[in-house]
Amino acid sequence: MAVLKETEAELVIIKEGVRRKLIHAENLMMVVIDFENGPWNVPDPPHRHVHEQTSYVAEGEFIFFCEGETEEKLMPGDMFSVPSNKLHAVQLLTNTGRLVDCFNPIREEFL
Repeated sequence: MAVLKETEAELVIIKEGVRRKLIHAENLMMVVIDFENGPWNVPDPPHRHVHEQTSYVAEGEFIFFCEGETEEKLMPGDMFSVPSNKLHAVQLLTNTGRLVDCFNPIREEFL
């Protein structure tokens, strides 16, 4: 699918106050994650995956945690990347937030 309209995107509830929608090609996936349950007292549980990831902070403020690196406070317009199999997490600091994540290869478990 070359075009996905906002009104046609399937919303998936990840957990209360967190939902995602996505589009993908054969080897690349973009995921928009909206947060409405902040601020958080603690980070999301750290996780890792084989996929390379880049992320863009479209709205809100976050702390980004990545294994072996100093935590970073991120604002709208900031970006981060996560190498394959690196433990990482975010903590939402504002009431709402939006991240735009890209993955290679696509995350089959999201489909």
